Amino acid sequence: MAQIIMLESIKSLARQYAADIVQTRRHLHAHPELSFHERNTARFVADQLKAIGITPQEGVADTGLVAIIEGKTGNGSLSTSKVVGLRADMDALPIHEANNVPYKSTVDGVMHACGHDAHTASLLGVARILHVLRDQFDGTVKLVFQPGEEKAPGGASLMIKEGVLENPAPVSMLGQHVAPNIPVGKIGFREGMYMASTDELYLTVRGKGGHAAMPDNLVDPVLIASHIIVALQQVISRNRPPASPSVLSFGRFIADGVTNVIPNEVNIEGTFRCMNEEWRAEGKRRMVKLAEGIAEAMGGSCEFRIVHGYPYLKNHPELTRRVRAQAVEYMGAENVVDLDLWMAGEDFAFYSQVVDSCFYRLGTRNEARGIVSGVHTPTFDIDEAALETGAGLMSWLAVQELQLM
Repeated sequence: MAQIIMLESIKSLARQYAADIVQTRRHLHAHPELSFHERNTARFVADQLKAIGITPQEGVADTGLVAIIEGKTGNGSLSTSKVVGLRADMDALPIHEANNVPYKSTVDGVMHACGHDAHTASLLGVARILHVLRDQFDGTVKLVFQPGEEKAPGGASLMIKEGVLENPAPVSMLGQHVAPNIPVGKIGFREGMYMASTDELYLTVRGKGGHAAMPDNLVDPVLIASHIIVALQQVISRNRPPASPSVLSFGRFIADGVTNVIPNEVNIEGTFRCMNEEWRAEGKRRMVKLAEGIAEAMGGSCEFRIVHGYPYLKNHPELTRRVRAQAVEYMGAENVVDLDLWMAGEDFAFYSQVVDSCFYRLGTRNEARGIVSGVHTPTFDIDEAALETGAGLMSWLAVQELQLM
């Protein structure tokens, strides 16, 4: 009976606060800030929390915030209290918004094109709900408002270094992300491997340029770079463990010559993604060795720089099964779906490497309203009905997790 009362209380509060959560999301959407520059966003979040009656810890990883909601047995014993962590990211992307909506970005060339405005608004909704219900659950809920998810080294890694997983230490971490491929009103889960590690690759191939009609007098870096790009795919096809998904892609190849001029150097940029940390390290080692060897064998040189990004994201199987079952209770089995592997990256992965974690997807698609664009596009938007679901479900999952600890 108590469980049913709690579920209905959370749903009722989520409905009650839904309009406010939408307005919060629209304010954030209209005033986006890039990674690690979320100063106005952080002030806004802090003001919202204080208005609820929660005093946050500000300035974590510079522009991040942490807030604590103590349940009825959390008071005075944070170090030993049952603790669940909930995370939302706050940064936007360097994209010019093409939507014609009242809450369109007011910052030229910056847009919440990945839904972090929805994540932050939902977590503020969770704060409202759980603050009201704090005398009705045991334990402690730790709210993490994180900067810089879109930019290496990732705000999650910096917040962890500054102690976000300590004092109090969460037993588990939950995070949600908008999903424009899932209809609004539905939620997606996947156990185990879910999202890929992300490393950025920067190659500078050098030779000796000159007149294109006299190739015998040159060391052609364009030809060398072409051989390198083709050969590097061999690292994936012939060295990768067959059961370990990997992607190697190059999106930038700059040879700044003309029809009859071979340049002195070529610049290449790409990404390497996988779901196995041992293979990740080995694959990068092999790529560097192969690229440098090809360049040297052809009379040139290759400078291979790697920006080491996020690890792969793994959803703790037992935790994910529990959370999925709790989502079924809240939403109904017909509204809970299974997810495929996704080779995109997400810095929530840093939490998942340290503490039992579950990262799930919040459906935001509405074909009838034309809300179908993918994340990281100028026309991305969400069906805002998802915000009531996002705040209510996350509140329910947090309370249920505390009961099971």
